[in-house]
Amino acid sequence: MSTTRETQADSLSNCPPLEQAVVRFIQTLRYEDIDASARAGVSRLMRDQLALQIGISTMPWSGQLLKYAVAQQRPGKSRVSASTLTMSAPDAAFVNGSYGHGFEYDDAHGQSYSHPGSCVIPAALAIGEELGLSLEDVITAMVAGYEVYTRIGVLASPDLLQRGFHPHCTLSNLGAAAVAAKLRGFDAETTLHALAIALSHMSGTTEYTSTGGSIKRIHAGIGTRNGMAAADMAKAGITGPRAFLSGNKGFFRTFLQRTAGDGAEQRFAAGRPFEIATVWLKAYCACYCTHAYIDALRPFAARRDEIADVHLKITPHFNVVVGTANANAYEPRNIEHVQFSLPIQAAFALLGKGNGYAIHRDYLAGRIDMTPVIAMARSIRITEEPALEKQYPGKFVADVTVTFTDGSAEHVFVEDPIGTDTNPMSEREQDEKFMELTADVLGTAQARKLLITLREMVPAMKAADLMRLCATDQ
Repeated sequence: MSTTRETQADSLSNCPPLEQAVVRFIQTLRYEDIDASARAGVSRLMRDQLALQIGISTMPWSGQLLKYAVAQQRPGKSRVSASTLTMSAPDAAFVNGSYGHGFEYDDAHGQSYSHPGSCVIPAALAIGEELGLSLEDVITAMVAGYEVYTRIGVLASPDLLQRGFHPHCTLSNLGAAAVAAKLRGFDAETTLHALAIALSHMSGTTEYTSTGGSIKRIHAGIGTRNGMAAADMAKAGITGPRAFLSGNKGFFRTFLQRTAGDGAEQRFAAGRPFEIATVWLKAYCACYCTHAYIDALRPFAARRDEIADVHLKITPHFNVVVGTANANAYEPRNIEHVQFSLPIQAAFALLGKGNGYAIHRDYLAGRIDMTPVIAMARSIRITEEPALEKQYPGKFVADVTVTFTDGSAEHVFVEDPIGTDTNPMSEREQDEKFMELTADVLGTAQARKLLITLREMVPAMKAADLMRLCATDQ
């Protein structure tokens, strides 16, 4: 369904400005346009996400997911991480994206409150393998998808989260559709329809933060596969609503009960800094809303026996995710409760147990005595402070006051937790996280070879050769 450039331009003129801007961004982005800071963000994101896909493949729900996927799979050339399996591109991306998002340890984009890496990387690599493409092609499409996902996400935040939607499960449909449109060389009209059809796949709430459910682990896979399916439908000639974002019943008015705002299309204007340059990586294996509080409280572990009261001020939208809005915030009954509980994560920090990969794996294995943890958690007070949201938009801040038995108190405010773009993890810390996730699965030698390859990131390398290093049949 190819058209001339003139006809494509005419067809886009029938769309609202925001939809036009999104499609043109995807169409015009070239590898040469991706600046050094954005490429550095790609490098950090690729290392983190592929390590997660490999490490989290060992989780119980990952095994259940793989069993389901194998029974449903279509044949193809795209690899499933940490296995000997190949599947169709959508099926492989479904599994790999779910692995990457499967243990609250994946990247975050602060202003959209989401996790784009576990969408755009599995989608781009799976299609890249299928089509025999190079990392240059894959990276260009990955950046296109990341920017579409996050820039629309910024326009939708924080309302999307506050209304109970899981931003990643909704936005990943658009990110994956953009990746597929770019890699498959769609014209403007077909790209428009790929994104528009993705609207019909959007769903996913955050009820898991309150009453649990391993389905949350698969939200990345669901959105990614559906976005890729939307692109396939568009290629087949199926069409979608031209005002899929801006219409009276489009994304913004339906999901958020408002418009995207005046001049929203400027988010996609030429010369705007790339959002992927600001990648956040997680130092702790829990919802990012807890991380600044963990940073603030860790130094008090040495004085935990002297603590009389801990008071945490929290923004209203963070409270929805990790605070008192959660039914089991103070008495978790499963791993989802633990990873989305600010009181429990604060108690882990104050008791000196750590908040990383090891403690959460120990919880899953039943090796943690939760009695003292819950006792400590019950001593922690949480109150909403709307002013924090207004004063620090897009920031994951913590306002903490610790009062001691002698009557003294200390106040700590953390504006940028470890792992954010303004307070990044060191290269050593990133490498340690990578090896912790991959060495036991791949073996130390292969894990180190993969890390070196990702650091070099040779543009001419084939996507299939990179993914071969993520497999267990070496």
